[in-house]
Amino acid sequence: MTVEVSADGAGLVSHAGTALLAQVADKVGLTGSLSLRLAGIKQRRRGRDPGRVIRDLAVMLADGGECVSDLGAVRDQEALFGPVASDSTAFRVIDRVASTPGLLDAVRAAHARARERFWKLGGAPKRCRIDVDATLITAHSEKEKAAGNYKGGYGFHPLQAYLDETREALGGLLRPGNAGANTAEDHKAVIDRAPAQIPAEYVESLEILVRADSAGATHGLIDYCREADLRFSVGYDLTEQVRAAILEIPEDAWVPALDQDGSARENGEVCEITDRVDLSSWPEGTRLIVRRERPHPGAQLSVTDRDGYRFQAILTDQPDPEIAIVECRHRQHAHVEDRIRDDKDTGLAKFPFKDFG
Repeated sequence: MTVEVSADGAGLVSHAGTALLAQVADKVGLTGSLSLRLAGIKQRRRGRDPGRVIRDLAVMLADGGECVSDLGAVRDQEALFGPVASDSTAFRVIDRVASTPGLLDAVRAAHARARERFWKLGGAPKRCRIDVDATLITAHSEKEKAAGNYKGGYGFHPLQAYLDETREALGGLLRPGNAGANTAEDHKAVIDRAPAQIPAEYVESLEILVRADSAGATHGLIDYCREADLRFSVGYDLTEQVRAAILEIPEDAWVPALDQDGSARENGEVCEITDRVDLSSWPEGTRLIVRRERPHPGAQLSVTDRDGYRFQAILTDQPDPEIAIVECRHRQHAHVEDRIRDDKDTGLAKFPFKDFG
């Protein structure tokens, strides 16, 4: 087979794949919904459509852009994207959305409407697992409310919520770098935004599970989940009481943990210790499940490791009788790290603008 490489072809364009994102946004009604809800900030009849501006900014970020000036990569491909706003116009649109009361809610409503249409076209998930986690973003300039963080850096500490089944971001809260990891009010604020992004017809029919690491193990968050009829699964600290209960577990009480495909893990066992620990301060039906595994060779042992095992615990109210399935389901919370990494690759690492918003 002969392959011919030519550098003088006609009709060739770059960034062609990103044009599909713009077309999907148009097809599911996201662009139109944004345009309708943000029409009030359009200052002239022939001015730029704010819905189109936000769509083009999203496409730019997905294509690897990091700042407003990178919109030029989209603007230079008019054959694919049509007329694209100037950098200054795009900045003004974002500034107006952030500073005008009610417009951020309008953007969220537009996303929710588009998601509803997308689920009807592509099929809704059979379950909803909302993963909540925070991450650190470094600020290299004097951005508003940037602050030192617990790792000695400087910047922001946003909290996000994602729908595991569809990889979608459902909500986020921009916070200063010194914001606490286990602030219940912040977790509640983010989770409040998540169900609002799920089409109403599915909220009642789908069981929603909220997953978080040990930062979510607060009475404020757990009580909130119970009142909102949301299941919860959060990491739990190995307190003295929990460690003492673990040491009393008979060897035959441990059962094999499961891999993601449902097969037994070669390294890992689980056991429920609900009846060995005082959980009376937590909602009725709360369970405590622990997992033990041998640390990988070369791993640094911690003070909570015992007899060559590393232990982890989860607090949940899921009623499933198979504790290995419950623990495996919680371990899938690790997917949130991939979602955050994707977001950082598509703009989150450079957020926000100079003003906090």
